[in-house]
Amino acid sequence: MADSASSSVQRARQGLADQLREIQRDAGLNGRDLAASCGWYPSKVSRLLNAHTPPSEDDIRVWCRACGVPERAVDLIATLRTLAGMFVDWRRMERAGLKQAQEARRPLYERTHRFRSYSSWLIPGLIQTLGYTEAALRAIQQRRGLVDDVSAALAVRMERQRVLYEGDRRFAFLVEESVLRSGIGGATVMRDQLHHLTTVGSLPNVSLGVVPMRPDRQRWPAEGFWIFDSVQVNVELISGYLTITQPSEVSMYAQTFAELAELAVHGSAARELIASAAGLLG
Repeated sequence: MADSASSSVQRARQGLADQLREIQRDAGLNGRDLAASCGWYPSKVSRLLNAHTPPSEDDIRVWCRACGVPERAVDLIATLRTLAGMFVDWRRMERAGLKQAQEARRPLYERTHRFRSYSSWLIPGLIQTLGYTEAALRAIQQRRGLVDDVSAALAVRMERQRVLYEGDRRFAFLVEESVLRSGIGGATVMRDQLHHLTTVGSLPNVSLGVVPMRPDRQRWPAEGFWIFDSVQVNVELISGYLTITQPSEVSMYAQTFAELAELAVHGSAARELIASAAGLLG
């Protein structure tokens, strides 16, 4: 991506600030007059307009009332609440444990018909084996110091894989070749996982591509992401979980997926890379 994924949140915050600026301009108020009408210091108006500080719901109500358009507050507050859900840090998402975090995503998977997943770190969750998923969840639980509900979270994750076999859903998975060669859980877990990839890749509703390692790539690896139909993208960052619903940004990820798919190999060529990685495990 040309921009980091987390910049999507800042752009959305600036968009809300721009709407506040438009309301202020239409009311014919300068920053000092608006601050006086709201009972604030002028510096607060400046911080809100420059998206340095996100407004509260009360701030939006006071702003709109001071500008003579209290009815605008409802839509702006709805936008604010959407922003609040765009980026969730891992501590907040997983504060009650991994099981709840996994269950929260279930409705999204159940209502989606077209899945596109690109991973530069790990095998995508829907095509992980039990052993691989357990190793991944255990590593997360230990690294983040979470309550130990790995067994319960594992059951939820594996149950979610039923979407692969139900309805008229379609799946396109892309992984970097490095994901095949650097794994988790040890050699036995990785051998089972690589064998599973060839099995899943043969399903009629599944496309599996591997982006080969090569020294002359012109499209570098990106952060891992999921595209759900054409309405939502989720990105797992080191710091948290990003949800993107802005159509123009969803399109950017779709374009990136298409570019990476052009670099990937599929079918027998992908199976050769998977077999090669498995062969190195002995």
